[in-house]
Amino acid sequence: MVNDVVVRDIAFQIDSENDVISYEGKKIGYKEYVYILMNKPKGALSAASDKSRETVVDLVPEHLRRPDIAPVGRLDKDTTGLLLITDDGVFAHDVISPKKDVSKSYIVTLDGEVNDDMIQKFKDGVVLVDGTVCKPATLEKLSQNKARIIITEGKYHQVKRMFGTVGLGVNELYRESIGGLILPENLKSGECIEMTKEALESSIFNK
Repeated sequence: MVNDVVVRDIAFQIDSENDVISYEGKKIGYKEYVYILMNKPKGALSAASDKSRETVVDLVPEHLRRPDIAPVGRLDKDTTGLLLITDDGVFAHDVISPKKDVSKSYIVTLDGEVNDDMIQKFKDGVVLVDGTVCKPATLEKLSQNKARIIITEGKYHQVKRMFGTVGLGVNELYRESIGGLILPENLKSGECIEMTKEALESSIFNK
């Protein structure tokens, strides 16, 4: 029903700002886009669909799932942590575009130890094996085999490839933040929550 009148025309146009829509007595809210914050588990593909493997979209609860939702950028299959999922293409582009300089912070578990030369090399801008030049990144040693790396772009397998240039392998990779957006402490692996665009933009772009 629209404004207490039964509507049978599938082409009926609604005013999303003023019309009251209901079904079987329950009001239905209209949302142009949906914005989902997920704590990505290890093993889930950062894809909208896959014929044989579980994707992050498969983990989205039914009430939040829409035909066009997709992850914002990609996290490797074995990478965990903060992941955004939405059907708002413009918003997604702004988050991942290198021109926007949105920082992405990762905690990395390595098979070796970070030293001062590596920190300076990352600061200067790593050149990957294939000649690709990465933008300057912040590398911080946390313990003997753990570090934090902050980048503002998202090339294919970028973090692993960057550490490869200094002879270190990545054993585990966890994304802790995008801009000023961090995962809620009570959001368990594989779980997700709905966010508003305003809250996301305030955290990501105005940190």
